[in-house]
Amino acid sequence: MFKKWMKKICAASLAAAIAATSLTGCGELFFGYKEARNKPEEPASYTFPLKEKETISGMTSYPSATESDPNKRAIFERLEKQTNVHVNWKAISSDQWSDKISLQMSNYSTLPDFIFTAGFSDSDLLRYGTQGVIIPLEDYIDKYMPNLKKVFDEYPEYRSMCTDENGHIWALPWIEQLGEGKEAIQTIGDMSYINKKWLDYLGLKMPTTVDEFEEVLKAFHDHSKDLQEHFNIKGSIIPMSFIINDGDQDPAILINGFGEGYGDGDRGRHIAVTDDKKVICSATQSGYRKGIEWLHKLYKEGLIDPECFTQEWSTYVSKGKSGRYGVCFSWDIANIDNLKDWEPLPALTADTRNITPQNGSYTSGFDRGRCVVTALAKKPALVCSWLDQMYAPMQSPQNNWGTYGKKGEFHIFEMSKNADGQPMLKHMDLGDHSPVEVREAECVGGPLAVLNDYYGKYVTCPADAQYRLDWIKNIYTPDMHGKYVYPNLFMNQEDTEHLSNLTADITTEINARKSDWIMNGVTDSEWNSYLKKLDAYGLKQYLGIFQKYLDRYDLDQ
Repeated sequence: MFKKWMKKICAASLAAAIAATSLTGCGELFFGYKEARNKPEEPASYTFPLKEKETISGMTSYPSATESDPNKRAIFERLEKQTNVHVNWKAISSDQWSDKISLQMSNYSTLPDFIFTAGFSDSDLLRYGTQGVIIPLEDYIDKYMPNLKKVFDEYPEYRSMCTDENGHIWALPWIEQLGEGKEAIQTIGDMSYINKKWLDYLGLKMPTTVDEFEEVLKAFHDHSKDLQEHFNIKGSIIPMSFIINDGDQDPAILINGFGEGYGDGDRGRHIAVTDDKKVICSATQSGYRKGIEWLHKLYKEGLIDPECFTQEWSTYVSKGKSGRYGVCFSWDIANIDNLKDWEPLPALTADTRNITPQNGSYTSGFDRGRCVVTALAKKPALVCSWLDQMYAPMQSPQNNWGTYGKKGEFHIFEMSKNADGQPMLKHMDLGDHSPVEVREAECVGGPLAVLNDYYGKYVTCPADAQYRLDWIKNIYTPDMHGKYVYPNLFMNQEDTEHLSNLTADITTEINARKSDWIMNGVTDSEWNSYLKKLDAYGLKQYLGIFQKYLDRYDLDQ
């Protein structure tokens, strides 16, 4: 209680300070820092390449152990030649980004013109927008960003999803369409994979029920020495491994069949939408408890990796590449082991048979806060015009996946031609290369839009995306029996901040109990105490905010 009270006092003091300093003089802002209000008049439009070289400044992240200088990446080298715009970059390793970008956004005097890989939450966007740290972009989009405007005109839902209740667009989005509706690639993140090589060697069938699955894990366990010797595996056999509460590495997909079948597909918010359009907490349903109890049973029987509660990604992958797993979870099995020895594990029947898609997935991959333009940008129209190049149909796929044509480097693409003889980016065969590692070495992320109608025209569909799309369509979509997922809705600042505060306590409690109960089991007393604690943390208010915005949205459009 004291911490929450102090948080409110500090927030109020900060708001008062900002309000006071923003009114102390002409152009004075941000605790005495003077924003340059006398910005040069810009032309009605920019045509690239510019006749005279211009320089702008940006900040971006890069995957650790890859090229740290953005201007040495082939994509930005090529863009500078195409636009005659040089970018002075400040680059931060992605594993340090969340901490350093928060500090940077409060150090106003050193802000660049734009933040390329911001990844800001709705709360961040509304807070920085209210403080005047970032500028609204809707007018710049309509006037200086024809590529993005074309996307918004063709898919007006994306403009709506980017716009706050006051009509402002505070950031440029990342959009990736791969399939649509229940066949979209984002419907399932934590896909479960089973070692088909082990199944065949032991003469086992693909399990379709939780009981059959348990028997398969037991067979892996009981025949561990045979498996080690036959496949020359160094290290102990692990029937099933995962990383608990870690996005796509979490085993939540396994519990979809318990109770009414909601599972826990939204591991960041733990919500689901019923067929009568009610928002519920998936982690308070009886089926959720039954699923967790079943996972505890597997753990108690020694069928689950004891390191699953503490291991990091590098450890998880290392054990997988050593061939030690019978079942594991991730977006793509190729990131953990080879593709040919594994198959997706179908939905498991317990009380029912169901897969609950991830919330927001029906409108494809979407990040509302991908890139922002700061109030310090001296030529915001130039900045927006340059950023609009990221939305060009031939550019977005490169930013998203990688590029072509630089000698001495392994590339994602080669330049080819489509059926009409026009230039098209063709995906290269990755061979034994990890898709994640190859892409991280070349792609730059940032704002972009890859649309379904680009495939076969501007770019081929990546092979790893295609087989994943096929798996979802053929294996999982037939078992997606629910009607709705929670859409990507932009809430107002008050509700966004209230929801953020509620989420912190609620998700921490849910995740902590999940780990504890898988290890140690759960009693009626502990379950009831858990429900009471979530109520005390404001679960009813939490669900009420989600419900309020869902009631305003047409789910059947």
